[in-house]
Amino acid sequence: MNRELLKGNEAIAEAAIRAGLEAYFGYPITPQTELLEHLARRLPPLGRVFLQAESEVAAINMVYGAACAGRRVMTSSSSPGLSLMQEGLSYLAGSDVPCVLVDMMRGGPGLGNIAPAQGDYFQMVKGGGHGDYHPIVLAPATVQEAIDLTYEAFDLAEQYRCIVVILADGNIGQLMEPAELPPMRALRGERPAWAVDGNAGRARRVISSIHLQPEDQEACNREMQARLAVIRANEVRLQEYQTQSADYLVVAFGTAGRVAQSAVRLARARGLRAGLLRPISLYPVPEKRLAELAAQVRGVLVVEMNAGQMVEDVRRVVAGRAPVAFFGRMGGVVPLPEEVLAAIQALPLAALPAVAAHRLPV
Repeated sequence: MNRELLKGNEAIAEAAIRAGLEAYFGYPITPQTELLEHLARRLPPLGRVFLQAESEVAAINMVYGAACAGRRVMTSSSSPGLSLMQEGLSYLAGSDVPCVLVDMMRGGPGLGNIAPAQGDYFQMVKGGGHGDYHPIVLAPATVQEAIDLTYEAFDLAEQYRCIVVILADGNIGQLMEPAELPPMRALRGERPAWAVDGNAGRARRVISSIHLQPEDQEACNREMQARLAVIRANEVRLQEYQTQSADYLVVAFGTAGRVAQSAVRLARARGLRAGLLRPISLYPVPEKRLAELAAQVRGVLVVEMNAGQMVEDVRRVVAGRAPVAFFGRMGGVVPLPEEVLAAIQALPLAALPAVAAHRLPV
């Protein structure tokens, strides 16, 4: 292994280049600006396209055009910038063209601050924009995971002709960790059969998201829902830690998942049998495994860096199998493992028969 000390933003950018990124359009915003800066240095010497747009609105529509031409294309931004991209994302989804989007979340709402947060869950996981679509949403918790998910994201986007979102909080973008970069892929020589790249000598191709007849729009939506069903069946990703024989299940993603894992270790040291389910794919939600674990434990704690967003999906999936509690910090405040431990200890004791048997003297 050839491990290097890499910063999250730069590692994501380099992973995209090595995955065959052909064009990037974006606008600087903290805490993801280093990603854009790395691509500005690296792409032009490789003969690929880098363009800093005049706004996030312009950037996402440039992505739309390059995606329609069958190019491997990406943009990145942070929370307020993603709000400006919503219409363009809906057009991309409605046109069945692939792209990769990196959202390095920060504190909000409004202009907020540049601290790490997880308040974009609703915006990204529930579709963004308008209409009945979902992107694939992948949430890394380490620099290595951010590299690996970015490298894979372009293949997923092309396989399902959809948007793939790397949803990370600002901590992941600024974090420096030892990690290994993947090999450089050769750029593709051929365009997809659906790409609009000039129709000399072939039939005309049309990419559009407008279907004026309701029946035509419904047919397109049915095709999309069928594709989403395949995604839900095949693209679930998660990590478990100490879930065997757990009485308490903690569910958290991204940086909150790292903190929660430390809290689980603290709980185990105190005789509390806690375990962690860390969803890596936020869409598709790891529903099957979450439901299985909820049926085995006596209490579930959801930890997020927001006011409670993923917890709604957890409660839906758990469906009363176990009590579900929530602990969150907002505005860019990162929870401490000791705070999460206290929340674990505060889970309803009535749901934990014979809990004293699992406690050791402190």
